[in-house]
Amino acid sequence: MEDLKGIIHNNYSEIQSRIEVACLRSQRSLGSVTLVAVTKYAQMEWVKALLELGCTQLGESRTPQLNERAAVLPDDVYWHFIGPLQRNKIRRTILNSNLIHSVDSLKLLSAIDRIAAESGLQPRVLIEVNLAGEENKKGFTKAELLAGWTSICAVSQVSIEGLMTMAPHHKDPELARPVFRELSELRDQLQAISPQEVQLKELSMGMSGDFEVAIEEGATIVRIGSALYEGLK
Repeated sequence: MEDLKGIIHNNYSEIQSRIEVACLRSQRSLGSVTLVAVTKYAQMEWVKALLELGCTQLGESRTPQLNERAAVLPDDVYWHFIGPLQRNKIRRTILNSNLIHSVDSLKLLSAIDRIAAESGLQPRVLIEVNLAGEENKKGFTKAELLAGWTSICAVSQVSIEGLMTMAPHHKDPELARPVFRELSELRDQLQAISPQEVQLKELSMGMSGDFEVAIEEGATIVRIGSALYEGLK
C-alpha cells in the first residue's frame, strides 16, 4: 500500500509541477486550471490515495460506476461526468454529477433540460465539440454549434458553462495545438453572441499526452488518467 501511495504521490506531484510550469509559460495563474483525475479504470485504492493527496476533482465516464463511487466516497468529491451520456441514463447521471462534459447534441441537451425540470435540478454542462472531424468522436461540428447556438442557449434548467473537445491522438503534442486554439477562439466567438446569463468560463481540453499544450491555449480543465497511474499494475 505504501508503494502504491508513493507512486501516485510522485505522479500527482509531477503532473502538478508540469501544470504550474505550463501556467507560468503562458502567464496564467495556477488556480486558473483544474486537474480532473480520470478514475474510469482506476482501482478504488488508487482513487482513495488521490483523495488523501487532496485531489477531489474526479472524472467518471460510466453512470453505474459514477453512482457506485459517489455513494461511498466523501461528499466533498466534485464529480465530472466525461463519457458519452445515453438519454436513458440522464436521470441517474445528473443526480451525482457536478459537471457534465459531454453534451454532444441539441437533442441530448433538450432531454437533460426536461428531466432536470422534472427532478428540480440545475445541472452544469459543457458542450462537446468535434473540431478534428474524426468519425469516431462525438460532438457538435463548429458549423452546427454556430447555427444552433440560439436554440442551445434557450434551455431553462441547464447551466451551460463552456466547451469541451478531444484532440486527435498524436505522439507529438504540438499537433494537438491547432485544435485547442480553435476551441478557445470558438468559445470567444460564441461568448460574443450569447445572452448575458450564459458565461462560457470553462474550456475542458487536454489529457495525459497533451495537457501542457492545452493549458498554453487556454484550457481551464485538464482530464488526466494514465499519467496518474503510471507504474501501477
